[in-house]
Amino acid sequence: MTERTSINILDFRHLNPIPNASRIGNLLMSGLIAGVDRGTRQLPEDLDQQLTNLFSYVQDIVEAAGGTTNNIIKMNVWLKDHNNRELLNKHWIQMFPDEAARPARHTQQLVGDSKALVHCDIVAVFT
Repeated sequence: MTERTSINILDFRHLNPIPNASRIGNLLMSGLIAGVDRGTRQLPEDLDQQLTNLFSYVQDIVEAAGGTTNNIIKMNVWLKDHNNRELLNKHWIQMFPDEAARPARHTQQLVGDSKALVHCDIVAVFT
């Protein structure tokens, strides 16, 4: 059986005893990733800054697992307001500029009373 490895990054640790992501063999799956500020864990009021933070954590997590953003095969995104897809797409294209080699993405409604405007999780495959 392949051994499971916990993946953590220093600036974005969960408060509960769970890793940022888990890797078994060539497969990585993350937990929920939010756009909190590094170190303070405070949520910026601005969606653009939350997205900047979120995509930065996505990159850090996949790199901590030994890969790059090219290893990401799927990203699920939860947006508080679906009308903000254009801003999400701006960050998406910055991280994945090659339209012929982007991961799959599913965007859905983020519900709840949190100040979070966006969350995501990722699946990556390593070769």
